[in-house]
Amino acid sequence: MASSTPALRIEGLRKTYKSGLIALHGIDLTVQAGEFFGLLGPNGAGKSTAIGIVAGLVNRTAGNVEIFGVDIAHDPAQARCLIGLVPQEFNFNQFERLDQIVAQQAGFFGVSWRVARERAEECLQAMGLWEKRKRPARELSGGMKRRLMIARALVHKPRLLILDEPTAGVDIELRRTTWELMEQINRNGTTVILTTHYLEEAESLCRRIAIIDHGRIVEDSDTQVLLAKLNVETFVVDPESPLQAAPELDGFVARRREDGRLEVDVERGRNLNELFAQLQARGIVTRSLRNKANRLEELFVRLVGKHEARETEATR
Repeated sequence: MASSTPALRIEGLRKTYKSGLIALHGIDLTVQAGEFFGLLGPNGAGKSTAIGIVAGLVNRTAGNVEIFGVDIAHDPAQARCLIGLVPQEFNFNQFERLDQIVAQQAGFFGVSWRVARERAEECLQAMGLWEKRKRPARELSGGMKRRLMIARALVHKPRLLILDEPTAGVDIELRRTTWELMEQINRNGTTVILTTHYLEEAESLCRRIAIIDHGRIVEDSDTQVLLAKLNVETFVVDPESPLQAAPELDGFVARRREDGRLEVDVERGRNLNELFAQLQARGIVTRSLRNKANRLEELFVRLVGKHEARETEATR
């Protein structure tokens, strides 16, 4: 059973730099225990700054942060023990052995060397790296190094795991494997916060998503509720023969692409069978139909665009 105390509670979090640059404009955010939570936003939106503050790596200007009820200002050591952080960049000694890298990390949290070695074996086994434990980290592939980072973050048994772009630079097969590992970690009871630029990753893994832009939370809701806000989806229709022009359709907007395919805008609630019927009536045989873009990506672009429009209007 999940704890009634939130895994993370952020209230009025601000970060202002001496140059006057405002990284965070007083954000509020709550992540419940046991959640798989996604934090999305473009580069420079404030994701890494917020994560840095939560992990105790960046000083905040104002606001409060609690990790499972522990205030990071009043008891920073205890708060850090509750968090496992997987940063974007590899930050371990490339010439050390895998088992040393993981076991030494546990020591920073007061874990005895005997217990640290046992936990290192447990975490490396879970990440599929135990057979390579005696090898220096520099010999690992990029995907294995990512898994090593996750093993190191889990060795002190944190209740909250923060993954900052964990699959950056990883090929599709390894990305899917990493997804499975993250899902298993969450099923085992660890709360997970994920930041990612692979928006299909968030749609697949996260039950709830917050979108941050220009240091403000512009959306925070259940993933499916968020996706339901899409009023229009764009589909790509692949006809049996390339089209010379887009057909006139009742209730649908169609555009011909240079490759002879169609792009069709479909309003939410419209039945795709209506589209197929109209295409067939016009002598167009459809071989396949697919979404032009990931649904979450479409929504992300629209929400951020609306927020930027409001920001521009407010400064006039």
